[in-house]
Amino acid sequence: MSLELDHACPDCGEERTFYRAASTTLHLGEKVKWHCPDCEYGFVRINGIDSSTA
Repeated sequence: MSLELDHACPDCGEERTFYRAASTTLHLGEKVKWHCPDCEYGFVRINGIDSSTA
């Protein structure tokens, strides 16, 4: 279980290290919330599919 994730931040305009804010297990799989420490941007990833690209 990783607590950090390198991901492109659309608000900052570059690659940032996102931090795991929360996680839970659903019938679809694991739901993880990630947040950028430099701005208010966050996204959700369920079973490796993230809301930032969906």
